[in-house]
Amino acid sequence: MKAKRLFYDRMDYPDGAIIEMVIWAVPSPVAGSRHSLKYSLFYGQDGQRLLGYDNERGKGDHRHVEGREEAYAFTTPEALIADFLADVRRVRGE
Repeated sequence: MKAKRLFYDRMDYPDGAIIEMVIWAVPSPVAGSRHSLKYSLFYGQDGQRLLGYDNERGKGDHRHVEGREEAYAFTTPEALIADFLADVRRVRGE
């Protein structure tokens, strides 16, 4: 089995910020993760990442918030997206 894209969405804000989210099903877990999904959720502006969730090979599930990298407890794709969007709203001051 090859990787298969399960979800993709992009949103452009009027102030130039963007959200881009992609989730892939992969044949086996990415090193450091216990599930068979690979994901990258990005929020940024002016070429800078302000917030990101991903499971980069070897690092496992984690998020980038305000210049810090911290572990993220992945449960489901739906919870992942909900947590990310809640953090986006917080970062945007909404």
